[in-house]
Amino acid sequence: MKSIRWSRLAGIAALSVVFAVSAAAQTKLGTVNLQKALQDTAEIKQAEADLKAKFGPRQDELAQLEKEIGKLQQEAEANQQKYNDATMAELVGRIQTKQRQLQRNSEGLQDSVNRERQDILQRVGQRFQEIVKKVADEKGLDMVVDAANLLYAKPALDISADVTAAYDKTYPAKK
Repeated sequence: MKSIRWSRLAGIAALSVVFAVSAAAQTKLGTVNLQKALQDTAEIKQAEADLKAKFGPRQDELAQLEKEIGKLQQEAEANQQKYNDATMAELVGRIQTKQRQLQRNSEGLQDSVNRERQDILQRVGQRFQEIVKKVADEKGLDMVVDAANLLYAKPALDISADVTAAYDKTYPAKK
């Protein structure tokens, strides 16, 4: 009696495995290198150019401030023996003030750039998901996964270029 139950259970389990394998074999899969596909869109390229234009002058100011600090530090090192204590203290104070200013300005710039990038990525990311779904439906895919999380996938499964092209067609970059 027990052997009949076990054999029935084993048979049911074997059938379950066969059905699961056959169902999985019918699943069509695609991959997208999400980061590359996003970076290749015309909108992201335009946004990066806009960010550089918007924040470039502030970056130039920071570079100039770094040069000033470097010159002051060289002056302090070169004239350490020549300057009296009061002059050296005043020079060190100027260096420290400029370093604090550089630190504050760098952090402010970085925060501004990060905030803008986050807004762009959020907007583009939502649209991008719609486009991935659209391309997957057109290709009859059941599942699309990010290639960055895969150990291996055949190159034929990669739909990144198709997704980027569809995104650019649907959401052309504004000039």
